[in-house]
Amino acid sequence: MNTEKITLLRGKDGRNYLIPFILVTSLFFFWGIANNMTDTLLAAFKNILEMTDFQTSFIQMAFYGSYACFALPAAFLIRKYNFKTGIIVGLGLYAVGTFLFYPAGQMESYGFYLFAIYIMAGGCSILETTANPYILTMGRPENSTLRLNFAQAFNPIGSISGIILSQVFILSHLSSNKSTMTDAQLQVAQQSEMSAVTITYMCVGFVLLALLIGILLYKKMPNEKDESRITFGATMKQLFKRKHFSLGVLAQFFYVGAQIGVWSYTIRYVMLALGLVDPKTDLIIGENVASFIKNHDFWSTIWRFDATTTAENIGNTFYLSSLVLFMVSRFIFTALMRYLRPGILLAIAASGAIISALVAIFLTGMTGVIGLVMISFFMSLMFPTIYGIALEGLNEGEAKVGGSFLVMAILGGALLTTGQGFLSTTYGSITVSFWIPVFSFVVVALYGLRANKDEIKHNFQ
Repeated sequence: MNTEKITLLRGKDGRNYLIPFILVTSLFFFWGIANNMTDTLLAAFKNILEMTDFQTSFIQMAFYGSYACFALPAAFLIRKYNFKTGIIVGLGLYAVGTFLFYPAGQMESYGFYLFAIYIMAGGCSILETTANPYILTMGRPENSTLRLNFAQAFNPIGSISGIILSQVFILSHLSSNKSTMTDAQLQVAQQSEMSAVTITYMCVGFVLLALLIGILLYKKMPNEKDESRITFGATMKQLFKRKHFSLGVLAQFFYVGAQIGVWSYTIRYVMLALGLVDPKTDLIIGENVASFIKNHDFWSTIWRFDATTTAENIGNTFYLSSLVLFMVSRFIFTALMRYLRPGILLAIAASGAIISALVAIFLTGMTGVIGLVMISFFMSLMFPTIYGIALEGLNEGEAKVGGSFLVMAILGGALLTTGQGFLSTTYGSITVSFWIPVFSFVVVALYGLRANKDEIKHNFQ
């Protein structure tokens, strides 16, 4: 066991990379916190500022739009300098973004909050672009995949931690009786709620600042550069001639859009489906919340719902369940890949997601909520599988450029989530907006079938 650890984190020159590995692996945890804690802000700001679903969707536009904007600059940054520089810049931007929540709260400006989220997400994008290849350099090349898989395991742990942080420190502080408040009481409540958002993010920022100082002071961080020399123009022409790549970018765009849309509106959907919110006024019905807790002993016992539990807390609990299911199903699908081709497994998973989404659209109550949660079970396979299929058969230079475009396809999380918010606001129904994920999963299913057909054809040649 000890020999394996030494081999895993020791280079050919005998250098031990344990401390750098721990420092960089922690980043996977921290951008997981940002990704999924931000999802809960849609429900939070809808309550705090009494906004529409379309207006709250700008949060995801800011977050994932920033991810797309910073992906290529991050690649150029680490190529010009080194991986450590990318980590420092990414951590710095992430921390600055969280601290910008303070002036946003003082100004009570939604636009300023969006700017803070944009800066924070830009830092996360740089970290994600940098940390993955950086981990690969920390030891012998033959163990690089094992190191990366181990580091990536901390990302969903961070995602779940972000949801718990949000539930304890943000959603639990939201008021559920604003319809009965005077203007003065409403203003006091809103200031208190925005303060909960601000303080939570700033606390994360202080932890990031401590980590940044630690990395700056640790003098033995590897200084390897990304030595690849890529001609983007010529490589792009070659890439987009390959249908499996260009269609893969399209499939990834729709998948990420579906994933972020489903998770962004899970809390809203649950509150409406369980009757915790008046669908006409969007106001929380306190007696219905109490009734749900009383009449659902199973869920109340598991999640410890009590008289202090808010409607947003209940919705967030089912969102957390989705993420746990998403994490567990990764192991299931990984095992199934030993027996099924990636393309056909992708098509099966997408079909399962379509059926689950249709259940959420056409049914209500707990059945609809279970359908919504089950979407996450089928989504876990999609991102890495589309990524792998799209880059199959490419040389190293093409794969690096292609990988950048597949990361930029995360823009789907910004645009399609905004589309869902627009549909929900226009038609006055959150369930109508879930037709966008249904269409997106159809695109993914078709891509899986095409990939399977191409693989069969290749095997018989």
